[in-house]
Amino acid sequence: MIYFTAYAEKKFTILNNHKVYFRKEEIELAITMPDKRGRLGQLLTCEKNNIKVVYQKEANLKKVITFYPI
Repeated sequence: MIYFTAYAEKKFTILNNHKVYFRKEEIELAITMPDKRGRLGQLLTCEKNNIKVVYQKEANLKKVITFYPI
């Protein structure tokens, strides 16, 4: 299951204000079928279609911390 933190939910509005548009489905796809995986300290990262997602894995839950265009 993929969970979006409160900040990740606000990030959609923040990016929309800068005319950068992403959908939740795109973020979820980046996590489930990434082109590239990595680490950022203790957090996990993944990339797909010019989106980088930073998330944390807790048991069966993947918690989206933030995401941004690359």
